[in-house]
Amino acid sequence: MSFAAFKMMHWPTGVENCASGYITHSFSDSTIQIPIPSGDDLEAEWPAPKRGIGSVPNVVITAGNILEVYVVRVQEEANSSQELRNPKLAKRGGVMDGVAGVSLELVCQYRLHGNVESIAVLPMGGGNSSKGRDSIILTFRDAKISVLEFDDSIHGLRMNSMHCFEGPDWLHLKRGRESFARGPLVKVDPQGRCGGVLVYGLQMIILKASQVGSGLVGDDDAFSSGGTVSARVESSYIINLRDLEMKHVKDFVFLHGYIEPVIVILQEEEHTWAGRVSWKHHTCMLSALSINTTLKQHPVIWSAINLPHDAYKLLAVPSPIGGVLVLCANTIHYHSQSASCALALNNFASSADSSQELPASNFNVELDAAHGTWISNDVALLSTKSGELLLLTLIYDGRAVQRLDLSKSKASVLASDITSVGNSLFFLGSRLGDSLLVQFSCRSGPAASLPGLRDEDEDIEGEDHQAKRLRLSSDAFQDTIGNEELSLFGSTPNNSDSAQKSFSFAVRDSLVNVGPVKDFAYGLRINADANATGISKQSNYELVCCSGHGKNGALCVLRQSIRPEMITEVELPGCKGIWTVYHKSSRGHNVDSSKMAADEDEYHAYLIISLEARTMVLETADLLTEVTESVDYYVQGRTIAAGNLFGRRRVIQVFEHGARILDGSFMNQELSFGAPNSEPNSGSESSTVSSVSIADPYVLLRMTDDSIRLLVGDPSTCTVSISSPSVLEGSKRKVSACTLYHDKGAEPWLRKASTDAWLSSGVGEAVDSADGGAHDQGDIYCVLCYESGALEIFDVPSFNCVFSVDKFASGRSHLSDMPIHELEYELNKNSEDNASARNEDIKKTKVVELAMQRWSGHHTCPFLFAVLADGTILCYHAYLFEGDGTKAESSVSLGNPAALNSSGSSKLRNLKFRRIPLDTSTREETSDGVAAQRITMFKNISGHQGFFLSGSRPGWCMLFRERLRFHSQLCDGSIAAFTVLHNVNCNHGFIYVTSQGVLKICQLPSASIYDNYWPVQKIPLKATPHQVTYYAEKNLYPLIVSYPVNKPLNQVLSSLVDQEAGQQIDNHNLSSDDLQRTYTVEEFEIQILEPERSGGPWETKATIPMQSSEHALTVRVVTLLNASTAENETLLAVGTAYVQGEDVAARGRVLLFSFSNSQNLVTEVYSKELKGAISAVASIQGHLLISSGPKIILHKWNGTELNGVAFFDAPPLYVVSMNVVKNFILLGDVHKSIYFLNWKEQGSQLSLLAKDFGSLDCFASEFLIDGSTLSLAVSDEQKNVQIFFYAPKMSESWKGQKLLSRAEFHVGAHVTKFLRLQMVASSGADKINRFALLFGTLDGSFGCIAPLDEVTFRRLQSLQKKLVDAVPHVAGLNPRSFRQFRSSGKARRSGPDSIIDCELLCHYEMLALEEQLELAHQIGTTRSQILTNLVDLSVGTSFL
Repeated sequence: MSFAAFKMMHWPTGVENCASGYITHSFSDSTIQIPIPSGDDLEAEWPAPKRGIGSVPNVVITAGNILEVYVVRVQEEANSSQELRNPKLAKRGGVMDGVAGVSLELVCQYRLHGNVESIAVLPMGGGNSSKGRDSIILTFRDAKISVLEFDDSIHGLRMNSMHCFEGPDWLHLKRGRESFARGPLVKVDPQGRCGGVLVYGLQMIILKASQVGSGLVGDDDAFSSGGTVSARVESSYIINLRDLEMKHVKDFVFLHGYIEPVIVILQEEEHTWAGRVSWKHHTCMLSALSINTTLKQHPVIWSAINLPHDAYKLLAVPSPIGGVLVLCANTIHYHSQSASCALALNNFASSADSSQELPASNFNVELDAAHGTWISNDVALLSTKSGELLLLTLIYDGRAVQRLDLSKSKASVLASDITSVGNSLFFLGSRLGDSLLVQFSCRSGPAASLPGLRDEDEDIEGEDHQAKRLRLSSDAFQDTIGNEELSLFGSTPNNSDSAQKSFSFAVRDSLVNVGPVKDFAYGLRINADANATGISKQSNYELVCCSGHGKNGALCVLRQSIRPEMITEVELPGCKGIWTVYHKSSRGHNVDSSKMAADEDEYHAYLIISLEARTMVLETADLLTEVTESVDYYVQGRTIAAGNLFGRRRVIQVFEHGARILDGSFMNQELSFGAPNSEPNSGSESSTVSSVSIADPYVLLRMTDDSIRLLVGDPSTCTVSISSPSVLEGSKRKVSACTLYHDKGAEPWLRKASTDAWLSSGVGEAVDSADGGAHDQGDIYCVLCYESGALEIFDVPSFNCVFSVDKFASGRSHLSDMPIHELEYELNKNSEDNASARNEDIKKTKVVELAMQRWSGHHTCPFLFAVLADGTILCYHAYLFEGDGTKAESSVSLGNPAALNSSGSSKLRNLKFRRIPLDTSTREETSDGVAAQRITMFKNISGHQGFFLSGSRPGWCMLFRERLRFHSQLCDGSIAAFTVLHNVNCNHGFIYVTSQGVLKICQLPSASIYDNYWPVQKIPLKATPHQVTYYAEKNLYPLIVSYPVNKPLNQVLSSLVDQEAGQQIDNHNLSSDDLQRTYTVEEFEIQILEPERSGGPWETKATIPMQSSEHALTVRVVTLLNASTAENETLLAVGTAYVQGEDVAARGRVLLFSFSNSQNLVTEVYSKELKGAISAVASIQGHLLISSGPKIILHKWNGTELNGVAFFDAPPLYVVSMNVVKNFILLGDVHKSIYFLNWKEQGSQLSLLAKDFGSLDCFASEFLIDGSTLSLAVSDEQKNVQIFFYAPKMSESWKGQKLLSRAEFHVGAHVTKFLRLQMVASSGADKINRFALLFGTLDGSFGCIAPLDEVTFRRLQSLQKKLVDAVPHVAGLNPRSFRQFRSSGKARRSGPDSIIDCELLCHYEMLALEEQLELAHQIGTTRSQILTNLVDLSVGTSFL
């Protein structure tokens, strides 16, 4: 392996930072919380909102290098009759404050080239605060600051300003130090006047915000035309805190209620340490600086000393109280300019001069590592390290705080950050569990229990979460008080009457998280197919990951591809298409809206199967029975399409030469299609139907001669007539693809895009047409794409052009309405003879299939999909932007008189599309023949909506929170046809036909959560998982878990005795009641889990408890050669360590268990205590290799005991990973990098071949095999990956003692485990024995490192260098600097640059076609060659 590719496959999900602010809308935009009353057939109409929740800001979250902006959608309480009729509306969490549901909806997501260290939202200051918008400030190591604002015109974030304090000019800021404990920390002034960033420990950068309105006159006018203004940073300067006699700054915050910005800094004057705390304990102090940004002065206005040494966080108290809260591990302090008070949280709290007694809270809690936010102006919500929520109430009189009051609330997820969202929501971001959006309600007076709110004490995973559309598995709130009451009491003085303030909470939404991945195992799925080969064999496997911590601990089962649950299958060769249609005999003429909800559950009546030369019709009742002979369907030839018309009262079947309208099984009308002018001698037979799109009551046909027909239905008579759009009659343009789009609802979405006021008001009569009474069903549009690549949208049936865009097929990032120039057709004709190669590329990029869809939901926007002839799939999301429509209109009238007649109708001027990436990794070129339809929309398959993509690498695209999630389905190979099926035996399921000719009726696996990068199933453990391994023979997963146990102190102390020395522990300084106090210790056990047959909860088959204070460190399934019987035995090996403090010599045990079929599944066959911790075990050629402390010992197994046969004494301090290939051993040490050993059987010796001479804190290691070359991969604590190789013949390896670097790369996350997996051989690959490394990280991301051959590597590397300049850098981050090896200041030679970054290369497909061709031309290759390489790579690494 000389060259490799780094590819992320599952991006980080552990939320590290969250913030809220008005990013995409301003405070005064009330549109955000007034829902549009919509007559959508899936949702009931809403009443006018009661303004229960007020204006809601956006939520901004970061996870690793992912930045996401969400808008919060509030659903008001509907009236009860609709609630009953429509079960889908029962959202999670019941009804609170007139709100029935709150959900997060994605606005934009970015994968940054850098990890976000901290985040803040700069509010819009000044008098315009209600109209302006806030900006996002992100900081990155070592000292980069980016300010981003939301730009409506591109519907995304754009750079506002960049501030960088790195490099040679700013070296003096570091003062000689190279590594810093934390990255930059940013906080902002609550009134938005400035922000502060603490970098390099003691340098404070002040970002001065520009005051809107104080600028030039012209500036304001630019924004008054409908644009918006966001908060901006005008300038920055540095305050050196060392000049202010500060030494160790821990935290800082801006205060509320001062005329100028005031910054309070928490610092420690002199460090103390554990052994000295009893003498030197109150070492922290506060200093408040008043910041004058114009004079750049910062006088200290007040300070406070003698704060505890464990103070770590400041919270600014909101107006009108003001001041600051200091959080310490055992106390909470309040300080302001005039008053101060404190609260002791446990018995370890002490005051500075231990004379006075601190007021104590009524329960004990440790508050180190807490996060807090304000939920009212005098109540702070704190989230502790154990996941409990505490309410801290400030008891105040006027502005003087008299005392603090702490009360327990509910238990929740272990939070990594917390932010208030508006006045009745807060968001808990978590790295260790699912992040939650929670609504709270505050009532004065006695706490009332909320009706309809269940106590979600048990995990919600157990419930059937198919019925509720928003239900995701969640680390739900647990009630710590009682099961009936969901409320808690905290007193606040209302001057005279002490009314109790009670809070109730409801979890409203959650974002799933699979991190932190500590370890994972690769095992077979339950429904694996033993006969699968090639790519479909990969979907037999799943990853079982240890993730989470404490009560958020869970096993996450990840599967990259979906395996449907099959109900039945039949052989059906030669199938070309399948459709299901509805039919109800008792249907009335006008379907009133009350029956619309019931339509959701209507069963399908017929299944129509099109074979090559005939059509089959099946009845989908209790059994599928063929009724081909007894129905009036056209069965003599193949069917092109079938569907329902006239509110499901009729079925239309379209075949090559005609169509039939049927009522059930009886035909009402038959049409036949000749040429449009139907002259007998024009050879009308040649023109047959090639594709069909149905949108009730219209049917659009595209003929094989590239012309268009429209069938117009008349609902009153249920008949259809053929019309040919006159607009397209005269033109010679060839239509390459077309579709109808039904804009449903009483107020259709596209009407809002029109510039005409009368239309956007939703007056129905204006668009009334021949289809009388149908306008309440919304509007219908026809989307056409021409051979030239242009796209036009017409309204139906009048065929006025409402939107047109040139060169749609080139896939630009944004589309807006522009006139198409007629000249291009002449140009195309002339250029046909010159550049044939170039033309080939253009020809391949014609659009062969179009689809446009708006799925149900109140704020959904339409998506536009296009499949190109070369297999590219373009995906566009619509948005509205009222920009400069005037310029475009005038240019139309002057330059192109022909376009005037169409601009008389209302154009959708404000409609824009932005391209979104779809990670399909599929490309299949369509031949010149008729392209089969590949996109099938579905509205409800097991409660999900989206589309299915058929073809050689089929997959599901599902819509969640306005974001598309693509999940491939590889288990059946290529899929020819797909349709939905809902009947008695198959509830909201589907049917598909594989290319091999097998028809399968299936349902989606219900246990998986699909709103994730990969489908995931979470199995809650309520304990911390540490390591997992897989036992293939019985499909078992042995797993190390630990959970905290409270023990009396004297029990804990008695276990800390050194047995060998035999000394007695002395309790002379502990009183008897001290000894009765409890102390929390972790207890370990090995659980052996078996997956359920159905995807339900997993069963614990056996548990192996550890002894007290014994930690299980490793568990592995090993194969040992029994020397006495000369047979191989498969055993479970466990390595443990006794953790008893630094006074006791370290010991550990090695345990061996055998698997049996008897009553107890595992039986212990061997146990031995050794010196040192047993941190890793492995089997090598039938021997057992054990790392015990600093020794590596190789043992033989004779059936009853282990005998050492060889050992190796290197200076490994503690082995974190041990890998074996043949007789080679790779050791990774916690500080001393890696060792490469080999084992010789004949001399029975372990010998060191080579090692890495540098020091490196290893996290994981593994062998990388490429053909016959062996490389060694290692990940480290600085988030890098290095690849070494052993080359004894090279001089720089010091005769082979030193491992040489082959590649190095910065991953940006801690890689905790590598797994070596064989790559899927692509066609024409020379090397078969090629392995890639799949890795998991602590951020919840997965990726792989895959070997490449040199030609591909050089090609992609030169492309990567070009892309660095060609791709816009979000937040100004350079991809090259992000991927450089981080050595945290240690001097080292940089290794070769032999890894390419697929995170950057994946942007190539998102460029416009012209840029793609240009870049490929510059590096001397072709676009198709590059895309083939990228697809080969993703196919080769689709392991799951």
